[in-house]
Amino acid sequence: QVHLVESGGGSVQAGGSLRLSCKAPGSAGSYNLMAWFRQVPGKAREGVAAIYIATRNPRYTDSVKGRFTISLVYANSTVFLEMNSLKSDDTAMYYCAASTQFVFTPLAPDEYNEWGQGIQVTVSS
Repeated sequence: QVHLVESGGGSVQAGGSLRLSCKAPGSAGSYNLMAWFRQVPGKAREGVAAIYIATRNPRYTDSVKGRFTISLVYANSTVFLEMNSLKSDDTAMYYCAASTQFVFTPLAPDEYNEWGQGIQVTVSS
């Protein structure tokens, strides 16, 4: 059952920027973490960025460090992924996820129990 609602995807040229948004139902305090994952056909879902709700501490996969920023607006239960200096390798379906349980590995998809439907990001070179 889908609870998270993503928006902001689309197509952009390499070097450009996009911002993804994800709104969760209810209070942000209901979750321990929220995160963004991405997946291309034939490959496993990859953790991109995660944010701890209580501390706002972020985690990033190495390939996006310095280019992507995850942030949270607690009052709106909305998490954002600001993506700059986009590359063709960033092309994927992006998924928002949230966890209501303790998470050992913030960028592991198995740790999350709520997901959005996904939104396409296409970067052309």
